[in-house]
Amino acid sequence: MLFIRILLGIAGLGVVVFVHELGHFLAARLMGVTVEAFCIGWGKTILKKKIGDVEYRLGLFPVGGYCKMKGENEFREAYESNQKAVAPAPDTFLGAPPWRRIIISFAGPFFNVVFAVVALACVWGVGFNIQTVENRIVLASALEPGGDYPADRASLETGDRIIEIAGKPVENYRDIQENIAINPEKALPVTVERDGEIHALTLTPALDKSTATGKIGVYYWADPVVSEVVPGSAAERAGIQTGDRILSVNGTEIPYTVAMIPVLQERPELLTVEYQRGRNVDTVEIPLSYTDSGETNLGIAYQTVQYHTPRLNPVQALAKGAQESVKTFALSVKSLGLLFRGIDLTQAVSGPVRITMMIGEAATSGFSESVGTGFLAIAEFLALISISLGVMNLLPLPILDGGMILLFIIEAIRHKPINPRAINAFQMVGVVLIFGLMAFALFGDIRYLIH
Repeated sequence: MLFIRILLGIAGLGVVVFVHELGHFLAARLMGVTVEAFCIGWGKTILKKKIGDVEYRLGLFPVGGYCKMKGENEFREAYESNQKAVAPAPDTFLGAPPWRRIIISFAGPFFNVVFAVVALACVWGVGFNIQTVENRIVLASALEPGGDYPADRASLETGDRIIEIAGKPVENYRDIQENIAINPEKALPVTVERDGEIHALTLTPALDKSTATGKIGVYYWADPVVSEVVPGSAAERAGIQTGDRILSVNGTEIPYTVAMIPVLQERPELLTVEYQRGRNVDTVEIPLSYTDSGETNLGIAYQTVQYHTPRLNPVQALAKGAQESVKTFALSVKSLGLLFRGIDLTQAVSGPVRITMMIGEAATSGFSESVGTGFLAIAEFLALISISLGVMNLLPLPILDGGMILLFIIEAIRHKPINPRAINAFQMVGVVLIFGLMAFALFGDIRYLIH
């Protein structure tokens, strides 16, 4: 299973990088720049075929690829020979006018966004299942006495039903999560329903420094009605059945499912469970065992809410895909600003290993339900990764597309080429920054895998 997860992750990440390089390739051809080689994958070339001026290659490692344009490194040759300017041929990358080079550099990130639009359009065109719970909350302070959370400071109470956040209707707990996550440290008007009455409150999510997202200190409310008993689990052996309502565990009342968290955190070897089946109330003892990570063999799942989004026609799906892509792009830009507000970068910034694992986990989780769900999960996650890659590459840093665009804009304003020495220095700074970032991300990935 781990091998399949890694394989799916590598393939998914490879698709996103390939799309990026394909953007550069097509734009270069369109702008009259000769492409010497276009490779799918990295490492040693195992297959190659020249068609026209382009040598198409297949690399040993199926991750991403590259587009090698004629003359793109002429500035380095000019620097090494101590020339003050580059005199490239017209069909080379540096021989093209600055505005054409800007288009070529911009095309990679642009294709990442286009890919996301198409992927999300497919998701919304087919429709997908959403597994969630109702929009009712439990305060974290109800389970962890003494905690100081934004939800408490906003006068929210356990049992409240959040029906609107910042003017947006809330239908389920997923809506709460999405609206809170994207608005850390921002005062939000919130409307709640409490005992049949409507209350208007103001809620300011805290910044979770491990994830760079907003948090308010609540759990979801789900009635403790058993919806599934895992075959062979401790609950099944004790006689617990689907439809049973858990009333108490080891003397602790269970009005909602998360009330069991403090009980199980103590790792009891025996659970005394009082439950209701129909009109009858009974008690059963369930012996438990635990894994090293604290997971138990209890084997009970509770009722959730599942609904399927409507299928959209192609025009509607493309419009929805574009809308979601723009929203994700804006959130990605916003997230970059949060990186400088004291968050734990080793947890909040994911490297290639962690991204590969996350893609694989999303895919295997989806495929465990059905083939269609698996492909939808991959498409949705790859759209997010693709947009993130596009945003990162547009940063005005050396080596990245954004850095090259910045150089070409300066050249266009000055109406003369930039000194190769300056370009080389700019690129060398980029190499140090990128390798430093890669090392940092890899360190975070290693920590992630260890924990």
